[in-house]
Amino acid sequence: MKEQKRIPLKLVIIEGEEEFGVEKILNKRVVREKKKFLVQWKGYTVEEDIWESRENLENAKELVKEFEREYGEKAKEIRR
Repeated sequence: MKEQKRIPLKLVIIEGEEEFGVEKILNKRVVREKKKFLVQWKGYTVEEDIWESRENLENAKELVKEFEREYGEKAKEIRR
């Protein structure tokens, strides 16, 4: 099997701190009454997508808003 080439990570500076760049918000779910978003990170593979709370997505506020505007309640919400 061909090895997938890793793209160098793109860090963004938020309030003087380096943070990873968000490529896209893929989905959302509710866990213990708290929204979590499935995040595709810049420079990472699909296998490395991860669920993050809104608080951890300060550098992606516009992407979160855009996702919610586009999908609203149509997004698959998983309650646990």
